[in-house]
Amino acid sequence: MYKIFMIVGIAVLGVGWIGYGIWIHKIRKEEKGRPKQISKRLSQTRGEVSDWAQRMKQVESPREKALKKRRELEAQREREKQQESES
Repeated sequence: MYKIFMIVGIAVLGVGWIGYGIWIHKIRKEEKGRPKQISKRLSQTRGEVSDWAQRMKQVESPREKALKKRRELEAQREREKQQESES
């Protein structure tokens, strides 16, 4: 009696796991075909990050500012030297 019970129980359990696997596969396949839903908060956050990235692209680092100022001063000195030599 115990052997029959175990054989039937194992068979039912096996069929159950196979059915569960097929069901999960079907659900995953359906979800894969659907477009992903983007929440309002996620789209808002993405927009904010994009805006922040654009602002950061325009910001100059202190080193870049110093180099730019140095180049301007050198150019100004060159112009002054040229004006002195012309006079």
